[in-house]
Amino acid sequence: MKGVVLAGTASSVGKTVATLATLTALDEAGYDPQPAKAGPDFIDPSHHAAVAGKPSRSLDPWLSGEDGTRRTYWRGEGDVCVVEGMMGLYDGSVCSTARVADVLDLPVVLVVDASAGMQSVGATALGFREYAARVGRDIDVAGVVAQRAHGGRHETGIEDAIPEEMAYLGRVPPMPALEIPDRHLGLEMGTEHPLDPDALSDAAAHLDVDGLVSLARKPDRPAPLETGETGRTVAVARDAAFCFVYPSTVERLRERGTVETFSPLAGDPVPESDAVYLPGGYPELHAAALEASETLPDIAARAADGCPIYGECGGLMALSESLTTSDGDRYEMAGVLPADVEMHDRYQALDHVELTATRDSPVAACGATRRGHEFHYSSASVASDATFAFDVVRGDGIDGTHDGLFEYRTLGTYCHAHGASGAVDSLLSGSE
Repeated sequence: MKGVVLAGTASSVGKTVATLATLTALDEAGYDPQPAKAGPDFIDPSHHAAVAGKPSRSLDPWLSGEDGTRRTYWRGEGDVCVVEGMMGLYDGSVCSTARVADVLDLPVVLVVDASAGMQSVGATALGFREYAARVGRDIDVAGVVAQRAHGGRHETGIEDAIPEEMAYLGRVPPMPALEIPDRHLGLEMGTEHPLDPDALSDAAAHLDVDGLVSLARKPDRPAPLETGETGRTVAVARDAAFCFVYPSTVERLRERGTVETFSPLAGDPVPESDAVYLPGGYPELHAAALEASETLPDIAARAADGCPIYGECGGLMALSESLTTSDGDRYEMAGVLPADVEMHDRYQALDHVELTATRDSPVAACGATRRGHEFHYSSASVASDATFAFDVVRGDGIDGTHDGLFEYRTLGTYCHAHGASGAVDSLLSGSE
């Protein structure tokens, strides 16, 4: 599967809309597009999946290593993979769009906001292309898509200004129907606010699909991981409150054992299983429903019985004693972990994370290292005698120096782990 990276000059230049228009254009031209996202994001991939009808692949060498990034890429299926970048092309301390393009040896198509520029779009593109050599990166900035660009003289001026060694691949016109509303943590999910297919089709008509496909390249394909079937079953929460989960994580769980899904919002009983996984999401938007749900007491009972339970961010919140929303309303949660969680108007942590295990837990043996990312608007006040499973090497964790609140065999962490990180392999290994 060949691929190309759509990278921005900065955040908020319209990368997601450009990616969705590109996926639409490829589909309408008879190709089978595969979406992907550079970095640890969950929200943009939900928009990709709504348009492409298949999971979007999260590509982050910090989370999964270089070979893990390549394996994640090749979990996708299709003719052309379109990788949406994160922030600006070169932005990021331990992971950047440029890093992902370098690891996969994919060409970069630069998405430039042209709403208030013309010839300067060419100057910007040239600068991004030449900057790669200045910082010692082998990044092929091979093309340009002009975002929020009109036709006529505006487009002609832009196209004429693009350096001859780069391809002009068309424009995305300014259209109100292509605006995605946002909230804390980023855009609204693709399941909540999918873009109008007709508007995307109109935008796609202005893109040069053949030119983009001609630039695309095929990354190396590493050897697959051993399956290591465990014969064990994991119950995974999946609904609007627990929606932040990487496709690769669920797929890896299925390679190791059996996955049974359930919905705490619907009050589902926890399926019979050897372990329980509560991903991140938006429990704060559904706190009243969770408080009334019969699922949380069931989870608490399973925890007291010693079932391994792993909660990431939103899962940590649901496993805590209480959740107080930004409006000041307090709701009772499962009460497994000795913490009270409170939402804030400003984010409390945003970083790639590295943790060292200080004790055995369902996702790591003592001394093991786990990498992930954190992005949350909540904080957790923990009991003075709380037990933690991890020291924080990088990131904020729960209290600045620790993460992984631990009780019975239940672990709650602000760190989101990728399927290639080893955390879910440990969850089903039964070694803890």
